[in-house]
Amino acid sequence: MSVTKTETIPTVDHKPHLAFFRQSGWVMITMTVGGVVMLAAHPVVAHNVPKDEYGVFTTLLQVVSMMGIPAAGLAPVFAQQAAAAVTEAQQRAVISTFHGVCRAIFFIWLTMAVTLAIFWKQALAGLQMDNPSALAATVGVGLVAMLMPVLTGMLQGRQNFVWLGWINIINAIGRFGMICLTVLVLGAWAAGAITGVFIGMAVAILVAAWQMRDAWGVKNSKVNWREWLARVVPLTLGLGVATFMLSADMIFVKHFFPKDQVGYYAAAGMIGRALIFFTAPLTMVMFPKIAHSTARSQKTNVLALTLGATALAGAAAAIGCTLFPWLPLRAAMYDKTFLEISTPLVPWFAWCMLPLTLSGVLISSLMARAKFSAVPWLVLVAIGYGVALMLVGRHASSLADTQAGLRMMIQTLGGFNLLLFLVCAWFTWGAKAAEKIEDRR
Repeated sequence: MSVTKTETIPTVDHKPHLAFFRQSGWVMITMTVGGVVMLAAHPVVAHNVPKDEYGVFTTLLQVVSMMGIPAAGLAPVFAQQAAAAVTEAQQRAVISTFHGVCRAIFFIWLTMAVTLAIFWKQALAGLQMDNPSALAATVGVGLVAMLMPVLTGMLQGRQNFVWLGWINIINAIGRFGMICLTVLVLGAWAAGAITGVFIGMAVAILVAAWQMRDAWGVKNSKVNWREWLARVVPLTLGLGVATFMLSADMIFVKHFFPKDQVGYYAAAGMIGRALIFFTAPLTMVMFPKIAHSTARSQKTNVLALTLGATALAGAAAAIGCTLFPWLPLRAAMYDKTFLEISTPLVPWFAWCMLPLTLSGVLISSLMARAKFSAVPWLVLVAIGYGVALMLVGRHASSLADTQAGLRMMIQTLGGFNLLLFLVCAWFTWGAKAAEKIEDRR
């Protein structure tokens, strides 16, 4: 049996704690830099387009996240399989699957694009959009958004964290640069900003594909697609729940609330969602390590390290947003109007997003260990959340006090995020403890 290149990468060394924090530190630095650069694009758009167009831009970003749900399970699947591939035959199987999935993604995206074209008028009306070119540009972003997790998942599974970090920076800088070009120089609005997002992501994908150049020429072997789908479907649903919980509120707010208020909600929401983005690197490093340890039946404490670091970072950020809610908005260079209207919403978002941040760690751990029994319950929480947003949104938008209505939407988000965390905690620790008690009996 030959020893593969992936196997020689030191996943566990004589100082595993240092290795974990060194790798996660690098990814965190790059994602923080990338996140700051991406965040800097928002005031560029907010200052130079009408408020309702800024609301369109932020809503379409969440639409892109929702379009990526069908591919949500691909990054962890490839990360898990690439990390667990310890023989040459296993590596060839992973690469063959990688080739097939890239082809399938294109046809899935094409089907989605055709479906959207058929219901074009309804989509524009539902999102309260006057400019159809912005939605058209979003369709293009959907393709690269679906391809991105496949490539980054392979890099993550190979534990190529150096280039995984650089791709974050390339994506952010490319996106920011193109948004500045289209909005500041060419005078475009939401459509131009979304086009900038597309170009930035496309450049990042090309770099990731170059890092995967050894895989493109590998001859395909037979793939057991039934077995592969049995793994990717629960992973997609499980991780798709986290994406839905992160993104859905913006779409419902855009549908129910006045156009001129959506931008203010979006600005506060970007601060809250930043908690997820800035703590995600820990989870990204954790996932392949747990998958690799599971494949080799090895014990690891990486979950405790990740959850502890995430909880400390998230709580510190939430406390900071409570004491100085205006500070992140001012740091992001939002104008005076945003500071006045969005500031009261920032603490609510920060605390309501914290349970989702912790849930993301636990969901990733469960999926890395192939504990798919949790998936139906996670999906049930997401369905309940969607129904609640519909009911609460219809009521909240009718209130005379718009701020109170927006707070109701955030509180709904927080309540279901907490419920999601409790479900994740049960399947992580509670179910195991219950099994031990039953065994003793």
